[in-house]
Amino acid sequence: MYKRSYLQGITDRMIGERSFVQVLSGPRQIGKTTLMYQLMDGLPFESLYVTADDVPAADRNWLRRTWDDARRKLTETGGSELLLIIDEIQKIENWSETVKKEWDEDSRLNRNLKVILLGSSSLLIQTGLTESMAGRFEIIHLTHWTYPEMRDAFGWDVNQYIWFGGYPGSAKLIGDELRWKNYIRNSLIETSISKDVLMMTRVDKPALLKRLFEIGCVYSAQIVSLNKVQGELQEKGNLTTLSNYLKLVEGAGLLGGLEKYSGDIIRKRSSKPKFQAFNNALVSSLHGSHYRDIQSDRKAWGRLAESAVGAHLINAAVGGRFNLYYWNENSREVDFVMERQEKVIAIEVKSGHAGSNEGMNIFDAAYHPDRMFTVGTDGIPFEEFLSSDPVALFDI
Repeated sequence: MYKRSYLQGITDRMIGERSFVQVLSGPRQIGKTTLMYQLMDGLPFESLYVTADDVPAADRNWLRRTWDDARRKLTETGGSELLLIIDEIQKIENWSETVKKEWDEDSRLNRNLKVILLGSSSLLIQTGLTESMAGRFEIIHLTHWTYPEMRDAFGWDVNQYIWFGGYPGSAKLIGDELRWKNYIRNSLIETSISKDVLMMTRVDKPALLKRLFEIGCVYSAQIVSLNKVQGELQEKGNLTTLSNYLKLVEGAGLLGGLEKYSGDIIRKRSSKPKFQAFNNALVSSLHGSHYRDIQSDRKAWGRLAESAVGAHLINAAVGGRFNLYYWNENSREVDFVMERQEKVIAIEVKSGHAGSNEGMNIFDAAYHPDRMFTVGTDGIPFEEFLSSDPVALFDI
């Protein structure tokens, strides 16, 4: 079974001294549970894995009982340490208060009970952590699978990755594309929205949120005014509502809205969003074409390639590694702008004929980026860029 690079780092933390609660946050169906079983198999001490997936949200005593079970197991086995893994922790109301209380008790009594918490909604996880857990946790952001991971695990080439995206559980279905699309839509999209957004957050207009998500995926890697989106929705909602819904699906690791790069933070926040899916499978599953036909449509394939580059960048940016924007002015555009501290990098994506990009020239004159790169035609090949860590561009 394929082992992601996260496994070694998490294993090292568990073998080391008990210091912090480890919090693993990431979208559904990226292998968090599988990663935990691989971790438990490789540890030299006992573990206890539980999930709150089917536990009533109000049952805070479940968490206390689970903790007591772990303590009992630690005592009965006679070991010096034990790992407690709690999956879908965000399902329990006020979970952070209980975790804080139990963790502090173990610390006070020098009980070597190590803890990993898993959650599918980074927004909800972060809210719980900031409420009660200050100074007691480390967070590890797990992202969608990269091209090298899908290549090494399933033998995919870069074009397959651009179309089918990075959900490992769907890889065996790509030979039957209709079945694959139904799986992505029903088992991934619908489940993620229902369990990680609608069940966990008050949403007054769920149909509006779902339709916003669908439109955002169709227009992934494109700049679209929320006013225009509002006009396409059968169920109208104000712009603030749409903006808040976009933040919710972003917190679930599904769809983000990039802001326009500007030296003025207010102008950034008031800009039109550039929709960006976190996984191209979300885009392709809603597309009317099929893999065997789409590559001959140069314009459509170019948009998918740009969306794949954007997905690679937005996943790499998770956890504050860098800020990601776009830029445009008078129909002149820079596809992606990366910013970390004082460094700025401009990226243009090309999949067709070579030619100069006036947008890059104008952006260069206005903002003097430290580096400018082209991905695709006459630039870094898609396969090479999708195989790299974008953060490394800041060190060139």
